[in-house]
Amino acid sequence: MGTCLYREEATKYMYIPFRPFLELSVVIPGMLLAYLPMYDQISISFRRLNLRLFSLLALLCLMGGLFCGYAGIGTGSILTLILILLGTIYIKSLPVSVWKSASIFLAVCAVFSCLNSFSRAIDAVITAAYDPEKTELWFTVGAGVLYNLLAWLFVAITWYPATHSARTLVIDENFAQTWYVFWILPLVFIGLNIYIVPKHKSTLYTGRILAIYIVMSIVLLFLLVLFYTMFLLIASSLNRNAKLQQENYFLSMQQTRYENLCSAIEETRHARHDLRHHFNLIHSMAEANDLKGIQEYLKEAGKQIPDLDMCFCENRIIDSVIGYYCALAKRNNIPFRTKLVLPEKLPTDDIDLCLVFSNLLENALEASLKTVPNKRRILVEASLHAGCIVLIHVENAFNGEIKSKDGVFLSTKGNRKNRKNGIGIQSVRRICEKCGGASTFTYTEDVFTAQVMLRG
Repeated sequence: MGTCLYREEATKYMYIPFRPFLELSVVIPGMLLAYLPMYDQISISFRRLNLRLFSLLALLCLMGGLFCGYAGIGTGSILTLILILLGTIYIKSLPVSVWKSASIFLAVCAVFSCLNSFSRAIDAVITAAYDPEKTELWFTVGAGVLYNLLAWLFVAITWYPATHSARTLVIDENFAQTWYVFWILPLVFIGLNIYIVPKHKSTLYTGRILAIYIVMSIVLLFLLVLFYTMFLLIASSLNRNAKLQQENYFLSMQQTRYENLCSAIEETRHARHDLRHHFNLIHSMAEANDLKGIQEYLKEAGKQIPDLDMCFCENRIIDSVIGYYCALAKRNNIPFRTKLVLPEKLPTDDIDLCLVFSNLLENALEASLKTVPNKRRILVEASLHAGCIVLIHVENAFNGEIKSKDGVFLSTKGNRKNRKNGIGIQSVRRICEKCGGASTFTYTEDVFTAQVMLRG
């Protein structure tokens, strides 16, 4: 009889650390889900990251479970410390803004807090079937296993959306401001799930509170997933519209470029038609030994020869962008010099390159228009270095007025008292950060210089 009691007691204490471990171990699928939209943003392979992360998380959960089991405390405080540590590691390990990484981490925490509430309700149902008066610090083994199964099931269900739709939203730079407010939604749901947890477990068995608690936990999870889905659909729609606007913008550049080429071709055709008459006239003047007349005639005829320097580089897309702004500059009598050594195919993203050139040249054109005519000039240089790095150098004259705040250049558009940050330069900096490049913007008394490095 004593031996049986000893075995039951030993079995009981053997399960004590296992139960809090089950509650803490859901951080493993949680971190996996958090890294799914960011798997191509980390420097090491996704498989190696999972191996290291799994080892760290298993160790933390095991130590936390042992401590909670033998100290006789709940997992709330230990889980909070683990989440703070993992959140710090997650934010530091990603080369994206803190707003993005923190919002994604909070979004995963909100989902798992809803799963925790539902598992808590199931734990109360299991406990009620055996001993309604019994109150435990941790989930029963059945509820803990169900908690983990639900967590892994949610990861499996959201695997494809997280690695495709959510990933597209994360890497897109057009909606950077969206992440400044997105974190509020998961934080609200985390607070709601914490708020509905009863102070004493026995409260769940009062009247219909347990049934209401089950319904509330399911409704919160459903609403959270619904809000995430709506946010993803709306953001994807905005993303498509922004891309269409960019494509239309580039098409307008190509249209302008095409019109300039047609104009140059037409001028060349007329010049070719008149060339025979020029030769006949020069020949008659040469027979008359009118050397001075030939010189004056050649000088005047040279002024009428059209400028056929319409090809800037081998890359068609960049050539169209440069041609567009070159036409605008010449239309406003702004000297426009280029030195582009770019092959037809570049290792960097074409859209990113177009955005960088467009923003830099648009700023250069606007600054030159505000400068006195005799000082206006724009210089554009670009080359491919080491086969994987695009170097861009843009110089332009400006009127000497530069507004900046905390190292950020302010736009010169609008009211001087209420100027916003320059969107063009911010966009260039974000693109450089995304591809691991760099950008510097310097200025002297009347020359503004932008230097950009983009990695393939």
